[in-house]
Amino acid sequence: MGLLYLYGVLKTFREHIEISFPELLENHFIIACSGGLDSTVLVELCNRAQLQFSIAHCNFQLRGNASDEDETFVRSLANNINKPVYVTHFDTLGYVNQHKVSVQMAARELRYAWFKQLLNQDAGKYVLTAHHANDNIETFLINLSRGTGIDGLTGIPAKINYLRRPLLPYTREELENFANVENINWREDASNADTKYLRNKIRLEVIPKLNELHPTFSENFKNTLQYLHQTETIASAYLLKLKKALFVSKDGKVEIEIDKLRDLQPLPTYLYALFNPYGFKEMDNLEGLLNGLSGKQLQSNTHILVKNRNVLLLTSKSDAKSIVDEFLIPEDKVPLNLPVNLKFTKVSERYDNTKNEIYVQKSALKYPLTVRKWKSGDYFYPIGLNRKKKLSKYFKDEKVDVLSKEETWLLCSGEQIVWVVGMRADHRFRVVDTTQEILKIDIK
Repeated sequence: MGLLYLYGVLKTFREHIEISFPELLENHFIIACSGGLDSTVLVELCNRAQLQFSIAHCNFQLRGNASDEDETFVRSLANNINKPVYVTHFDTLGYVNQHKVSVQMAARELRYAWFKQLLNQDAGKYVLTAHHANDNIETFLINLSRGTGIDGLTGIPAKINYLRRPLLPYTREELENFANVENINWREDASNADTKYLRNKIRLEVIPKLNELHPTFSENFKNTLQYLHQTETIASAYLLKLKKALFVSKDGKVEIEIDKLRDLQPLPTYLYALFNPYGFKEMDNLEGLLNGLSGKQLQSNTHILVKNRNVLLLTSKSDAKSIVDEFLIPEDKVPLNLPVNLKFTKVSERYDNTKNEIYVQKSALKYPLTVRKWKSGDYFYPIGLNRKKKLSKYFKDEKVDVLSKEETWLLCSGEQIVWVVGMRADHRFRVVDTTQEILKIDIK
């Protein structure tokens, strides 16, 4: 069996899997194979290690006959070792035009979406990609050139979700030497020599210069990456502990005390580490939010961050906002699509109103009723107060935070508010001694 050099010690690939990827010994998996050197060697190694796998190949239809020849090569490879093969074809350029992304990004999004489909069809439990040590160096340099935190300098993860990358300890030179010694054929992608792509330029021009400067650059880089991983692990453990202390879940939102954030130094570094996972990357904006007026907010693709007096409120966009902001309730049936589950019941007597249950005169209601969000200028007569009060003033007196205000629904009869749902009923619809029909409205 061919041997590869791993961390300065001769080990069989099988032993590497047993130590670092034991889950692959017990589960069928898929190898993403382009037909190039790296993925072909990965197929060969997994086959010699007697692991159970299938092969998946993406034909991106970007290189004419060469793309079809890659597909033929992979099909033949799978047939020769008696392994199942999955092949798909993509209109990659069509995807680029439709989604306005680069060819590289399009190919990435298409293939990973397909991998997930295969896993959902029980084709395997994991997907193996043939990323190796040189890919790690290239990714490190790309991220370094663009500007990044420590998370962008720790390289490609060996395990993340369903992905496994067992070749990361090996350099491309080691893989090529192995293939040559073992007479393993592969397909060479001509686009790998095109330096118009940043990754290729780094591979072909930058890394050779680094190797000239220091002959052991690749090995030194492995050690540096290992140290960065260890540092990142320590930092992550500390940040997790800090986050548990600062991020307090309350009423479906997360509250963070601003004064406690300001005590953290260096503040920009902490802000990045704490809020980057939610899509907030501009530190100037985050610092500006801390010093801004109550009600100021930032939005990422997935989350909303709002200053509310002396705290920041964090919530996901899906929890914070409904696409529809007005719903009608006919007299005969309560719709199923209401943003709050209301139940209307005729009763013979009333009890005290609560936040989740009110009693009203049915005859005072004008159908269809409306469930809607509040707007500027809204007012009602809080039950027990019997005088007009602006809803904005009511929210302020009740110390309702900005996000909760936006999430509050009103039950209305015409233009009149019947109930600030979950908070206070309106005095005008109260049950009196002469009321003939009593309607109980509650949140299910």
